[in-house]
Amino acid sequence: MFPLTEENKHVAQLLLSTGTCPRCIFRFCGVDFHAPYKLPYKELLNELQKFLETEKDELILEVMNPPPKKIRLQELADSIGNLSQNGEGRISVSQDGSIASKNSNLNVCNVCLGILQEFCEKDFVKKVCQKVEASGFEFTSLVFSVSFPPQLSVREHAAWLLVKQEMGKQSLSLGRDDIVQLKEAYKWITHPLFSEELGVPIDGKSLFEVSVVFAHPETVEDCHFLAAICPDCFKPAKNKQSVFTRMAVMKALNKIKEEDFLKQFPCPPNSPKAVCTVLEIECAHGAVFVAGRYNKYSRNLPQTPWIIDGERKLESSVEELISDHLLAVFKAESFNFSSSGREDVDVRTLGNGRPFAIELVNPHRVHFTSQEIKELQQKINNSSNKIQVRDLQLVTREAIGHMKEGEEEKTKTYSALIWTDKAIQKKDIEFLNDIKDLKIDQKTPLRVLHRRPLAVRARVIHSMETQYVDEHHFRLRLKTQAGTYIKEFVHGDFGRTKPNIGSLMNVTADILELDVESVDVDWPPALDD
Repeated sequence: MFPLTEENKHVAQLLLSTGTCPRCIFRFCGVDFHAPYKLPYKELLNELQKFLETEKDELILEVMNPPPKKIRLQELADSIGNLSQNGEGRISVSQDGSIASKNSNLNVCNVCLGILQEFCEKDFVKKVCQKVEASGFEFTSLVFSVSFPPQLSVREHAAWLLVKQEMGKQSLSLGRDDIVQLKEAYKWITHPLFSEELGVPIDGKSLFEVSVVFAHPETVEDCHFLAAICPDCFKPAKNKQSVFTRMAVMKALNKIKEEDFLKQFPCPPNSPKAVCTVLEIECAHGAVFVAGRYNKYSRNLPQTPWIIDGERKLESSVEELISDHLLAVFKAESFNFSSSGREDVDVRTLGNGRPFAIELVNPHRVHFTSQEIKELQQKINNSSNKIQVRDLQLVTREAIGHMKEGEEEKTKTYSALIWTDKAIQKKDIEFLNDIKDLKIDQKTPLRVLHRRPLAVRARVIHSMETQYVDEHHFRLRLKTQAGTYIKEFVHGDFGRTKPNIGSLMNVTADILELDVESVDVDWPPALDD
């Protein structure tokens, strides 16, 4: 059933004669149900022309029935004045009341610039889908986004003023919000076509996004007059190539007076020679996250790449030994590595390991069985004797928060081999076993001052357990608050950590070896091997 009624005829005739396409005419007539927009363009045009083939006297708009949903009857006193008086004759009305147009036969819509013409037909959708299928992404649903040239908003504003004036003569009003949004109409038409062509649902929450960016070089200067009238709306932004963003243009259109707009921009807008061009078709997948625990067995391996002044100090890192495999298997563009704390290059991480999470950016492959993840874990473990990974699993972005939650309240257990300058006996270290919940103050260590702010941090040594080795060496097992600098607690860092093992024992002490024995964070969940 054709969606327009007798009440819409005059507006439809006006818009068609000034170069507006059928679908944009539906939008301005407030047609907010989907079916009419989905008809093929040529069929729509034929139907519209048949609808408008009536006697001249029938073209006079009369309100015989209650107006449609988006057109409201108002008092004559509220009707809109004749905008043509303010617009330097930009709106031309002929003697018989019909709208005169020099180029009524032009094909390209003067409002949507072809967006609702050839760019929502099946042929265009197929071209986009071919690009999607060639991109190599794995997906079971998608979100479809479009970016339209900002000048479309200016053209729509001009067409709205035109229609508003004509309806004002009939004591009717048309608010900006009464017009169906171009993007809405475009999605009504294209979403079912994309879904059918690709065989997956369109889902606003999907991590896989297909985006199409349109441009229209011919009319790019349509917005420029707004900058002179509303300069405050157009401020340069670092990440924007042009100040004429859609948001800035809409802000200016909301501020500009109607008479000022009509002095600067033709109403109705001129018909363009060409349709929009497609600037880019892009596919992207939201990040996926992999978590696990790692053990580090080398005393010559940093957690992250060790690069100073552009020069690499060591050939690999924990991060790279794990992430290189994940990047390859997930076919991701890049990654971000995070963990529950970090160990120094010469410190081993033993026990159940340290929790870590890796964000894989724009992965092309995202679906894995638990068996495939196990095999990936084994591949990582077979590739190096410096690290081992356990409990490897896919997690959500939200779940990573558990790793960081209350990080400083968590405890960590360490084992240290300590040297003393003075000869010691077993009895000289036994008193350390009795110290519980020792509070210490740690000024930011000298060795990390280049990357950490200067501060004094209060930390707690929950317990210590000693094991005598010889007159200059003993092992110390410590359970501490997370975030404690263990090396500095042993040697004192020139008095920056108080108290310390040296001051407690009244000796000069240093640490020769350090191992992390446990990181007490109950995440990620342990898996059966």
